[in-house]
Amino acid sequence: MCASAAKAALSVRKTVLVVDPQRRIHQLLNRMVSGEGWNLAEAPDNEAALSLMKESSYDLVITGQRTSTRQDLDLLQKIRGIRPHVRMIVLTDRKTPQDVIAALREQVFSFFSTPFNAEYFAHMVRLAMMEPCWDDGIEVIAATPKWIRLSVRCTRDAASRLVQFLRQADLPEVEREEVACASHEVVLNAMEHGANFDPDQYVEVSYLRTKRAIACRVKDPGKGFTLEELREAALSDPLDEFFLHPGVHEEQGVQGERFGMLLAMKLVDEIIHSEHGNDVVLIKHVDSPAPKSNLADYPSDA
Repeated sequence: MCASAAKAALSVRKTVLVVDPQRRIHQLLNRMVSGEGWNLAEAPDNEAALSLMKESSYDLVITGQRTSTRQDLDLLQKIRGIRPHVRMIVLTDRKTPQDVIAALREQVFSFFSTPFNAEYFAHMVRLAMMEPCWDDGIEVIAATPKWIRLSVRCTRDAASRLVQFLRQADLPEVEREEVACASHEVVLNAMEHGANFDPDQYVEVSYLRTKRAIACRVKDPGKGFTLEELREAALSDPLDEFFLHPGVHEEQGVQGERFGMLLAMKLVDEIIHSEHGNDVVLIKHVDSPAPKSNLADYPSDA
């Protein structure tokens, strides 16, 4: 965070521009802006939002649910011609895997398809509004609807943003949340122990969708560590004890990274790690088959 930018941010009321807000979004944002001391502006459609951006600067743009992702990304490209560092959260009533990939490529701050969790949405809005010197933090290395490779900056905020994109996976709700939560724990562990949360370092995250399974691979830049201790802990201690009784992991000396990895082990079917422990793969089996793909799913620049 730049000190001068942080000081300037404190002296200027920040403003959220929301496009065609539905009642639920309007009420939620009204509560947030009053609590945080922000301003809230509204536009009836994307064209009006672009006109407002030409006249004034806004810290965050939240799109309307009724527009398509493609329309919202077109708006983002036009806005960035005027305001290069504007942040956008895409809301939409419909999405495809290609939409999520396109949003990642265009460096959208976050992405929500309905129905969505209001608490997660509020968290992403706060993240977007609280970083004066924001940079994307998530870069697409290569992507198809079945295999996405990302480079993620080693910060907690980037990890939180990554998980929200993972929540757009085409999975039943329970499995989707389990994969997202397990991935979050492993990514945080990689960022902390592989890079000491150094924002100049990156972890590589790959997400693969097969017909009957999800795999998430996390590779950090560190020297690694062994997971044998975690295996022994999982065998000797009933994992349910860690989750049914708050604080028990601290009493038993299970620190943050160990608890996080134990949680990940509980949520997925397999965890495979490299010899040095700095390359980890999570595997989750799913009952519902992945939608059939076709050649149109694979863009020529993927």
